[in-house]
Amino acid sequence: MNRLIRHGLMFGNLFHVSSPALVERYNRALHHLTGKRTTLTDFHIDISGYSPEVGDDLGDHAYLNHQGVNRQFILLSMEQRTAPLLNMKFSTSRAILQDFIAENEAQLFALTARDAVAGEMVNSVYDVTTPARLFDIRRVEIEADTTAGTVKDAEKLGAMVDRFKTEPDGWFDDVLIADMITLAGKTGDVVRNPVRLKQMGFDQRNFWTAHFGGLYVFQDLDHPAVIAPSGKDHLGDLPIKYTFDGHDRNQIAKFFEYNDLTETIVEGRKDHAAAILRQKMDFILVDAVADQGDLSGATRADMRRLARTHRDRLPEEFHALNALVNWAENGGKWPRITSDHPAYFYTLRASDTKDAGLVNMLLAELAPKDGRQMFICHKELFYATYARWPEAKKAYVVDFLVAEYQVDKAGARDTLFGHDAPMEDPVRDRPERDLIARVGPWGAVRGNR
Repeated sequence: MNRLIRHGLMFGNLFHVSSPALVERYNRALHHLTGKRTTLTDFHIDISGYSPEVGDDLGDHAYLNHQGVNRQFILLSMEQRTAPLLNMKFSTSRAILQDFIAENEAQLFALTARDAVAGEMVNSVYDVTTPARLFDIRRVEIEADTTAGTVKDAEKLGAMVDRFKTEPDGWFDDVLIADMITLAGKTGDVVRNPVRLKQMGFDQRNFWTAHFGGLYVFQDLDHPAVIAPSGKDHLGDLPIKYTFDGHDRNQIAKFFEYNDLTETIVEGRKDHAAAILRQKMDFILVDAVADQGDLSGATRADMRRLARTHRDRLPEEFHALNALVNWAENGGKWPRITSDHPAYFYTLRASDTKDAGLVNMLLAELAPKDGRQMFICHKELFYATYARWPEAKKAYVVDFLVAEYQVDKAGARDTLFGHDAPMEDPVRDRPERDLIARVGPWGAVRGNR
């Protein structure tokens, strides 16, 4: 993992806590939430305030996320909002924290200037001891305040101000006036500068969770299902009609189609489709020949030479994508890539829906040889998978990500996923399906319902 850390591909963009004032604020918040303090004077934190170094110091990397639900958080600076979320248990958590920070930006900026803000993402459950408990999680609410209780005190002071203004004897209530002066010393002028955090709740109906080997729960769809790529036999009875695992390729393909969740790369990005598919072929090639020596710095010509030299070792996925590139670019014979073909999920990307990020995350797991998509869409899976790769594959993937992805993350995401890329533009109208959708390599799936 040191190679990933060295190149900023792991633990990158964390917020550095190094000043004594910030360390003390962090410790106050940590003690407020957990009863613990760290002896470290220099560490890094993610968007939720979790620190790998503090986790090591405490001997507990779940110190802000016990039981994997109701994640607690510590905000020291607005700069945390661009940091990643480490040890993620639910795919929705980072977006919820980012939305909370964005909606309360001015208030949080003022509060974190003097103190840490500590809070919790409150679910309706306190544990997920069984898979069925996941279906009791329907909404997540944010509770937050400074360690000194500034927000709570400001609400109390605001109520006092209202009493002072409206009660007939308010002007003569010495006790009320004294209490107001005392609280104002803590909160400042709440009349001119209200200290109030917006109460926010978030529906959590479609999500990925790391619990039970990794599950994708899709409840808020016309045709709901749970997808457990690593296996479903241990899940027991779930309050949902359909549960699929990685062996149920036809059923997953139909699930995508019935809910209109995916589109082919060719129909989604005609202008970049061939280049995207070729890069997927490169990753598949590297996976097949990673024992053939150092692959770092390999050029396009080197990759073609490797493909020629080791053609007998190339898997079906490589040959199918190659035929698809030929079909897309040169008008060659279109390949029959049905849902039971190992290349099928490599040909898809999420369509333009509210769940595009979740679908691309699932596709990364269903097409595990594409290291780029896995890194972008499912970092938890990428890190776990990376640890098992041969050194040659590790070196090639890291070199590619540094040279091709790190230099222009937004551009790369836009090219690959379009509507899933982080952009400020409004959601575009979804394109009409054209001839490719009806007669291309995927027609066999649509006709096999």
